[in-house]
Amino acid sequence: MSRRKKKRVNRKTNRNRKQIQRNVKDRLFRYLFEKDREALLDLYNALNGTQYRDSSRLEIVTIESAVYVVMKNDLAYILSGTLSMYEHQSTYSPNLPVRFLIYLAQEYQMVIEKAEKSLYGTGQISLPTPQCIVFYNGVKEMPEERTLKLSEAFENKKVQADVELSVRMLNINYGHNRQLMEKCKILEEYLNLVATIRDYMAVEKDIQTALNRAVDSCIENGILKEFLLKNRAEVLGMLLEEFDAEKYERTIRSEGREEGREEGEMKINRLGLLLTEAGRSNEFLKSLSDRELQKKLLVEFGLEEGK
Repeated sequence: MSRRKKKRVNRKTNRNRKQIQRNVKDRLFRYLFEKDREALLDLYNALNGTQYRDSSRLEIVTIESAVYVVMKNDLAYILSGTLSMYEHQSTYSPNLPVRFLIYLAQEYQMVIEKAEKSLYGTGQISLPTPQCIVFYNGVKEMPEERTLKLSEAFENKKVQADVELSVRMLNINYGHNRQLMEKCKILEEYLNLVATIRDYMAVEKDIQTALNRAVDSCIENGILKEFLLKNRAEVLGMLLEEFDAEKYERTIRSEGREEGREEGEMKINRLGLLLTEAGRSNEFLKSLSDRELQKKLLVEFGLEEGK
């Protein structure tokens, strides 16, 4: 196998491994609120100023197996004609509206498949009203609330777009959006767990030790106590998986940069040999127009496949 073909195979393997890592990794945020429907109902009420009390009316519709594995959303459910789609993010991305657009299209496809009416018929198909919300708790400073719009990505700003999608991004770091935290205590306790994990990660070299100490501390202080006691193994497994995936992605990026440097050095060395070969004839300028040498250069630098 040629060096170039081998590198292409390696890159494909790395992409597949990365997709597998993302696919098996569950999110603690999602796990917590799917386990506790009452907490999820409290979160809905806190966000919408409603007073619903029957959690059995919640219909979880989170995308489990998306066409784009990396585009799987965190949590989605329907209540009273509203489709709530949530993402929990520790990093800000301006592409969130595009991602929600993909989520929404897939969610509506499932709604249409369940509908008794035909999409091509004359009867109106009823669609749940979407709400797109991002819960941000990264370390980068962000305002209390920010609205991201799909139209911000459109190239031609002079044309009135016929499509728009808005995403509500809420900063849920400690000290922000206090009213929301007071109305949904589980969300507040979840953030205390995250903050505790960060504190122990800052002082412990071993990730597993840090996570165990953080969970112990939260249990002792009544933070998600019952949830952690009941689901400790699953929670630790998800947290370890998440940190392993992040570490793996950092490693892949680092290896990619190193591979690029090595490949560049090899090409420079090959170019030097070729130019030396040309220079030996004392007809350097003439040799650059020589078709055989040109072909060597093109093949060496991947601009033309060797025969």
